[in-house]
Amino acid sequence: MARAFPETLVDFQRMFPSEQACLDFLVELRWPEGFSCPSCGVVRDPQRLATRPRVLRCRECLEETSLTAGTILHATRTPIQVWFWGAYLVTSQTPGMSALQLQRQLGIGRYETAFQLVHKLRASMVRPDRDRIGPEWPVELDESLIGGRTRGEGRGVHHKATVIGAVEVRRTRDALKRRDAHEHGVPVKGQFYAGRLRLRGIPSRTEAEAEDFVTKNVEPGSRIATDGWEGYDRLRRHGYKLDPLVLNGDPDLAKRHLPMIHIVFSNLKTWLNGTHHSVSHRHLQAYLNEYVFRFNRRFYPRSMFNSVLGIAVQTKGPTYAELYDGDWAHPSQ
Repeated sequence: MARAFPETLVDFQRMFPSEQACLDFLVELRWPEGFSCPSCGVVRDPQRLATRPRVLRCRECLEETSLTAGTILHATRTPIQVWFWGAYLVTSQTPGMSALQLQRQLGIGRYETAFQLVHKLRASMVRPDRDRIGPEWPVELDESLIGGRTRGEGRGVHHKATVIGAVEVRRTRDALKRRDAHEHGVPVKGQFYAGRLRLRGIPSRTEAEAEDFVTKNVEPGSRIATDGWEGYDRLRRHGYKLDPLVLNGDPDLAKRHLPMIHIVFSNLKTWLNGTHHSVSHRHLQAYLNEYVFRFNRRFYPRSMFNSVLGIAVQTKGPTYAELYDGDWAHPSQ
């Protein structure tokens, strides 16, 4: 049975009025077929400890299992209800929410706690079993520089980050229906929209980086529209059908040949500047993951809350030390 989505704040408060309600929901997420003891494998309702509500005890072998172990909530001291509120606010707000905004909304005492909370939620925005885009639909592939201008360091010097992206180009149902009319001599103007998206921050624009990104994110056999950069040529060996076009910096030509991915990059930059103002290179991938998560679910935004929590119980998030020491590698598309 599909789980209901909290569509309003009233719905959310009704579904999760207490810490215990949140814990019960986590149990259902982790063991949808019923609690299975990690030690003995017996499927049976566990004992619940009143003094330790985050612990489940197997009725057969009496082994105890932490409800949050192995999830982004592992060893958290923050109430689970606050985590749920954070997940709801981050996913229900169209432009998203910065760590500072989340701190203010939830009354979190330390900014560092809010920062870690929101980054752990971003770690739950990439499905471990995500599939590759295409080949039913053609794909547009390109790169863009993300970041502000650098002043006082000489002409041509910048510290911008390079982001590579691939997006499906889908035809609307109305256009598909009218395609038959076009085949019978009736002129039809195609209608397209962006399908699934993948983004990754890369050190530089190289053949190896492009090849690794495409092979891990686009199904072989897909038709890929690109600019005229010859570095894409090696993709043919993997079975991709390339549609290159030398753009020569012509914006009109780029708009006609790669319209969807350019819109994606433009909206990405607007979102980063508007909601987050500035993003470090170290954490850029986390923000790209959030943008992709929102973009791919923009037609059914109410499902985002359940999606984040569903991935959260399968994912180990970063510790605060890992975030600041650079030891944590944000999941990449």
